[in-house]
Amino acid sequence: MVNTIFLDRDGVINVDSPDYIKNPFEFHFIPGSAEALAALSCRGFDLIIISNQSVIGRKMASLEDIQAVFEKLKKGVNALNGHIRDIFYCPHKPEDHCNCRKPKPGLIFQAIEKYGIDPALSCMIGDSAKDIECGRNAGCGFSLLVKTGNGEKAALELEEKKIIPDYTGNDLMACARWICNNFKSTHPVL
Repeated sequence: MVNTIFLDRDGVINVDSPDYIKNPFEFHFIPGSAEALAALSCRGFDLIIISNQSVIGRKMASLEDIQAVFEKLKKGVNALNGHIRDIFYCPHKPEDHCNCRKPKPGLIFQAIEKYGIDPALSCMIGDSAKDIECGRNAGCGFSLLVKTGNGEKAALELEEKKIIPDYTGNDLMACARWICNNFKSTHPVL
């Protein structure tokens, strides 16, 4: 059983950029990702975004800019009758050594505490080794890797670290299908 799906944003849900996503005009869904989120939500899975957003700490984007990006994401999913339960993000730079920047599990722990989530009944979906390690560090029952974004590079890095994702999909829709084929949500469909 799985009830909560934690997801990275950039490279999983939206097209990533080496220059970062700094405003809603730079945010573009990866084809099929909004539909995948809506399908998971409609099946009764709680969706929570877990994202490093160092653009705030680097002073490349304001808190309002990043919130506007997340609003665009939520509206795109809502338009398909889906729902994002919550969004947790780390505004710090890597050199800040905070506890919330992935691969550290601080953001997932915040969500677990806020919503009483059993991590064993959750999964983490990401496109980087940090995402998969974060899920494992938080005790998530499953960790899924998407090949979009940095997924190809992450697969090699994870192989070197001898960390094997529970599933690797071409994109978020492939991961959504895998989840729906293997699990029923512990929450009733609304």
